[in-house]
Amino acid sequence: MGILLDRNHSKVYKQDMNKGQFKKGFTRHKPKPFWNKEWLLKEYSTKSASEIANNQNCHENNIFFWLNKHKIKTRTISEARKLKHWGATGRDNPMYGKIGKLNPNWNGGHSPERQSEYAKSAWKELAKSILKRDNYLCQKCNSPHTTKIKLIVHHIKAWSKYPELRFSAGNLITLCERCHKNEHRRK
Repeated sequence: MGILLDRNHSKVYKQDMNKGQFKKGFTRHKPKPFWNKEWLLKEYSTKSASEIANNQNCHENNIFFWLNKHKIKTRTISEARKLKHWGATGRDNPMYGKIGKLNPNWNGGHSPERQSEYAKSAWKELAKSILKRDNYLCQKCNSPHTTKIKLIVHHIKAWSKYPELRFSAGNLITLCERCHKNEHRRK
């Protein structure tokens, strides 16, 4: 005779083990907390399935199996992302301010000078202020910024010949792509 527990593990039953079968609703495994609908519902209301699985030392699919078995509605991807902890931001992020040689991903500054300068936040802020100053209009043909017309901040005096004027607002103008290409063809 063997000892079996019901699903709630509240009562103990005996059964003839020689037949090699368990009665439906009985198991020989030690009960897990996520088998209980109320417990799982309470945990899933504040944690993700992967967090519950990590805490219970099981696979995330086990949690999803029991959520489905108990007919507990699972979250959409957008709902799950709201619960996710994305890490530290701003000054709390350990990588904050680590640019150039301070960044572990730096590999010798292989980017051309212009490309690396355009990637910096100082240039991006300056470019935004020039676009705003010029009312988001091409200063040659008055084309507005649309999905088909891209605006570019152009250096009036060449980037390479006048390095001291690279970040001077007086040397920058807003042009549409077509006028920008025409401007460079003339030079």
